[in-house]
Amino acid sequence: MRFSVVESGYDRRQVDACLDELALRLGRLAARTEGVAGVGREWDQIRLDALHLGEFLRRRTAPDAAATPGPTAVEREAADLLARARAELEDARQEARRVREEAYAEAVRARREFEAALLARRRRAARIEELLTGDRVPADTPTAAAGVPGRSPA
Repeated sequence: MRFSVVESGYDRRQVDACLDELALRLGRLAARTEGVAGVGREWDQIRLDALHLGEFLRRRTAPDAAATPGPTAVEREAADLLARARAELEDARQEARRVREEAYAEAVRARREFEAALLARRRRAARIEELLTGDRVPADTPTAAAGVPGRSPA
């Protein structure tokens, strides 16, 4: 956040525009945190903090808020909270991405195993069907009449 320095502090329009943008971003952040999978107490607290900060920014009525030479403690805290919330949101996104990728890889592996097992089963079923219908029996198929290989008939 950079503001032009004027005779009595900072340019009020720039500060107001910045605070409006911050309020908009906080509102968006609060809405996005609601959609994160596995919402827990910590995310609820972040969402509530973002909502409270947004409310604070909407309620601001102090006429000399733009005249202060630097960010107030509340503004610093809001910026810090916003930065922490963004970092935690990014961490949660990365974790969700990692879990999603692992689940996809596991699903692909399971599907391949299933397809291989199904193909083997179909081949066995076709071989059994072939043997049972008597269409043809390969010459190398051992039979009771052939005797035991390696022994001479007695």
